[in-house]
Amino acid sequence: MSDERKFGYFYADLHVGMSFRSAGRTITDADVVAFAGLTGDYSELHTSDVYAKSSQFGRRVAHGLLGLAYAHGLMWPRTGELRETAVAFLGIADWRFVGPIFIGDTIFVNYRLAELRDSKSKPTQAVATFDVEVANQDGQVVQRGRKALLVSKVPLTAVTASSAPRSTPKDG
Repeated sequence: MSDERKFGYFYADLHVGMSFRSAGRTITDADVVAFAGLTGDYSELHTSDVYAKSSQFGRRVAHGLLGLAYAHGLMWPRTGELRETAVAFLGIADWRFVGPIFIGDTIFVNYRLAELRDSKSKPTQAVATFDVEVANQDGQVVQRGRKALLVSKVPLTAVTASSAPRSTPKDG
């Protein structure tokens, strides 16, 4: 998109209008079966070829929440773009499931920093709100909404701690 890709943005690097696109992830039959087992959602639209073939979709559809979960993982955790600043995921607003995700589809996440405001309770933190679209390999938007993330204005000690070289025990 419009901004050059970088890993480890600091708060000072962030600005409203920054756009990102995730790498893709293909949804497999194993993903759908595992998600059904994890959540207990064995709806036939997701688990029965016979049922799904007679549905309005004509074939099995991935769970909407599976798409949402994978989209979240494709954004900040996988890209590392906000590793230096991300503190916590705060929530989702106006999320819509606007089209099916089929087994074999590859999804991508397009997201734009829509709002950046200071935290009302923590002066060293801010709230970053992103407009998010999940699109399939054909560019069709299948999910959309807003996600909010708590970000730090100061370096995160957890990042420093996890990046420090490990000491090795001395022989003795």
